[in-house]
Amino acid sequence: LKNWRFILVKITYVESNGTKHTVDVDEGLSIMEGAVTNSIPGIDADCGGGCACATCMVFIDIEWKEKINTMSEEEESMIDFHEHKNDDSRLSCQISVTEDMDGMILKLPESQQ
Repeated sequence: LKNWRFILVKITYVESNGTKHTVDVDEGLSIMEGAVTNSIPGIDADCGGGCACATCMVFIDIEWKEKINTMSEEEESMIDFHEHKNDDSRLSCQISVTEDMDGMILKLPESQQ
């Protein structure tokens, strides 16, 4: 544990009604795990992070897209089934939190169906 660092990253989850929840998320967790751990409403995460349900979709502004990993074909196919998808859609279970994401603002869809 000599070189171990504990990094908390501030992420703001914005519900479709505009309610904001700014929380600290441990680096290395997924954005979905950060939401579930902090009881953020609007992230259902029915499959527990297995990229099998699309109930953890978030919208990521263009300014943050370059700071996250690219979307896999599996994730893209799951998003295709989501009622509220758009060009900014990502599954939060597929994005690992990094120090570069500090201050990120994510918008949540009206529902996770």
